[in-house]
Formats: sequence, C-alpha cells, structure tokens
Amino acid sequence: MVKRLFSRYFELTFWIAALTALAFTDPAGPAHFNLCPLKAIGLTWCPGCGLGHSISWLFRGNIAHSWHAHWLGVPALCIILYRIYTLFNQRVIHYKSYSIYR
Repeated sequence: MVKRLFSRYFELTFWIAALTALAFTDPAGPAHFNLCPLKAIGLTWCPGCGLGHSISWLFRGNIAHSWHAHWLGVPALCIILYRIYTLFNQRVIHYKSYSIYR
C-alpha cells in the first residue's frame, strides 16, 4: 500500500517536473547533451528523439515547429496531461477516503 502510494507520488512529481522543464526550455537553443541511447551508439534515427522539442514548441504555441520536430508531440502531451490528471485524482480520492476513516 505504502509502496504503491509512494510510486504514484513519484510518478506525479516526475511528470509535472518534466513538463515544467520542457515549458522553460528553449527548443531553438543549442543542444547541450543527448540522453538517447540509440544516438549514443551511433544510430541516426530514433523513434523518440524530437518529442521533447515538439512538446516545448507546443508550450510556445508553435504547432508547425512542433509537428516538424516530431509528429507525435501533440498526442504525447495529451497522454502525459491525462496521466497527471488521473494520478492527481487518485491522490485526492485516496486522501479523502483516508481522512473519512481517521
């Protein structure tokens, strides 16, 4: 029970922090480092590369640049926002049920 609750808090915090970082990151700025393991081994194409830039462009309202960076940016952002919503609702429901029985 406690482990599952901690993992939900961690996941909720992770997604909010990730989207906040993407909101404040300049997608047109120079790239500092790359965490992609496929790029690290020398492959030139990766199915996930560009998602962060795409979401960052979306936060700036530039849909054309977002689409150019990665065409799955819009669905990815919608999925992440839905996951944050469900995790937050699970937290609120758990807190309310815990408060009632205490």
